[in-house]
Amino acid sequence: MATNLFEDFDPVSSKQWKQKIQFELKGADYNNTLIWNSPEDIKVKPFYHKDEFTKAYAITTKASEFKICQNIFVFDIEKSIERAVDSLNRGAESLRFTIENDTVDISKLLENLPLENVSVYFNLNFISIDFVAKINQIGSQKKANIFINLDPIGQLAKDGNWFSTHEKTNFDTLNLIATATPNHSILSIDASLYQNAGANMVQQIAYSLAHANEYFNRIPIINNPIVFQVAVGTNYFFEIAKLRAIRLLYQLIAKEYNHNLDCHLFVTPTKRNKTLYDYNVNMLRTTTECMSAVLGGADAIANLPYDALYHKDNEFGDRIARNQLLVLKNESYFDKVNNPADGSYYIETLTNQLAEKALVLFKDIEANGGFLKQLNEGIIKRKIQESADKEQALFDSGKEILLGTNKYPNKEDHMKQDLELFPFVKINPRKTLITPIIEKRLAEKIEQERLDLE
Repeated sequence: MATNLFEDFDPVSSKQWKQKIQFELKGADYNNTLIWNSPEDIKVKPFYHKDEFTKAYAITTKASEFKICQNIFVFDIEKSIERAVDSLNRGAESLRFTIENDTVDISKLLENLPLENVSVYFNLNFISIDFVAKINQIGSQKKANIFINLDPIGQLAKDGNWFSTHEKTNFDTLNLIATATPNHSILSIDASLYQNAGANMVQQIAYSLAHANEYFNRIPIINNPIVFQVAVGTNYFFEIAKLRAIRLLYQLIAKEYNHNLDCHLFVTPTKRNKTLYDYNVNMLRTTTECMSAVLGGADAIANLPYDALYHKDNEFGDRIARNQLLVLKNESYFDKVNNPADGSYYIETLTNQLAEKALVLFKDIEANGGFLKQLNEGIIKRKIQESADKEQALFDSGKEILLGTNKYPNKEDHMKQDLELFPFVKINPRKTLITPIIEKRLAEKIEQERLDLE
């Protein structure tokens, strides 16, 4: 006969726990010693208890359904095909093609790939009705799950210019594509830009949703999920809560437009905390970041190779990145439990607090003209820069640590001869409509100084 072992123990209230902790502190102040304040102004307590918990929201996170995705930048068609086939044979379950212009022979790229029931994402750095029509036709024939990640607002934010010359032209074209492509997702939100540029989590959530709200206001036909391309960092529990909060608030806002589909979270590790020196630590960072992505409810995850900062795409880096996800899925069993964060008072509380703060900021953006207006006026960039500067100051002072870079650096480590890519912010002087939001890593300054001394 089964017995409930907990019946042998009296319940302990949060007040009793706190009294016990204060006794063990031997006079040290409880608040100053054990409570810390996050960049989002969330006070994190040493423990969370049922009797202090207010409300849990129903957030569906189907960890069992997350797909391992392989990123492929399309330059050489034959090599891209070879890489796609090899990736699928070695454990990838979906593909994300980045395509620079419409001269790429999309028919040749896709015609011989085994794509039935495979999710295929297209990051297009241009907007073309004819090109999307070809993808739509081939995808339907091959019974692939097609996501065409068009994001003119993200293009303006990142590049400073629209795809086309005028704002109206971009949305007119997008509406035509939406009408002609009823069966596939065509809209994407590049939320990774805000994270990689240094926005805090409340800003990332609010800006992403305000960004999406601009499309709800301008694209009347949205028959498929909007893809949120999100970057996650190493603040493990906060990142889990961030993804949950995005899903929660998206559903809230989408209902106002009678849009009942959930968003589609495509998650990748951030570049902001990755380092050039002691690069193997990047594997540790991306592992915990991918864990947050799974537990937070990512629909697809594309890992970042440990050497992505300084090496061109290569088979070894791709294989290690893909295998990290395969280990999480097939050996660590991260896909065996849906809604894994439910019932954790800490994560539930973080989710609620991030969502509440992000909703306040979202409402403020909408009350002051909307995301696009504030983007054009430079307000969004300024706010992100303020957050980035605060984080940079913490890193420069050693309060925010990146092992092997500003803590325990290996002075014998040399990288100058290994650089195949330029790993720092690239300056491209040109005429733009707005000042673009620039992605920048925390370690760039200290790495440039070390390279100069090699």
